[in-house]
Amino acid sequence: MGRELYSTDPKDYDKNLDLNQIMPYGDTMNDGKVQISFTLPVKNDTKATKAGLLLCKKMGLNDPSIVYQEELFENFTFFIVYGSIIHTVDYTTIKSDIIETEIMSMEEINQYIKTNLKRKVVVLGATTGTDAHTVGIDAIMNMKGFAGHYGLERYEMLEVYNMGSQVLNEDFVKKAIELKADVLLVSQTVTQKKVHVLNLTNLVELLEAESIRDDVILICGGPRINNELAKELGYDAGFGPGTYAETVASFFIKELVKKNK
Repeated sequence: MGRELYSTDPKDYDKNLDLNQIMPYGDTMNDGKVQISFTLPVKNDTKATKAGLLLCKKMGLNDPSIVYQEELFENFTFFIVYGSIIHTVDYTTIKSDIIETEIMSMEEINQYIKTNLKRKVVVLGATTGTDAHTVGIDAIMNMKGFAGHYGLERYEMLEVYNMGSQVLNEDFVKKAIELKADVLLVSQTVTQKKVHVLNLTNLVELLEAESIRDDVILICGGPRINNELAKELGYDAGFGPGTYAETVASFFIKELVKKNK
């Protein structure tokens, strides 16, 4: 019997699939089935049940069904709801926010620097403002790195300085000037009331005031950071969760070489 070949094109999975009007898939194509969860600050009773269902209908769910309801503690009730949404999106018009760059290995990055810059690259990083989280910046910068991906400190051709957390923007800029840094890496985790946007914007303003913004590659990262936001705030790039050191380094090294040509 001959070997059957199966298409990997989503259009061939189901003839009812329309990429111009995609919606969630539950049991059958275009059924719009979703599961959501939320907490209401009310007592767990039949009135809370009705409130939960009304909210789901206002969110655009058809025939919502509460499949789980529990009192977390007094006057707080948790819901899990199953239903179908009525909205669609045009998948064909969506543009990816991923930074398009060929990712090099640590050895390739070191050689690229030796060939194109012929000197070590100075990289300064920190979690700035009142943010005390260092997991993200440490995963990128510390020698041991994260999940088997070595951090920038291990790279032979990088001179790396990690200032840690809760670093004032003014101190960060001062250190950048002192070190004559080529690359600035900023991590932001706390995002309540958009404090990360205000802090990131303030840093750009300080760099511009010192007339060094155009002299550095400026990158930010964090769980609520994406490249589109970073660009809007005046950064060269933004990286979200799941980013490794070699991805960031591959980007900033190529940008630095372009800048120095």
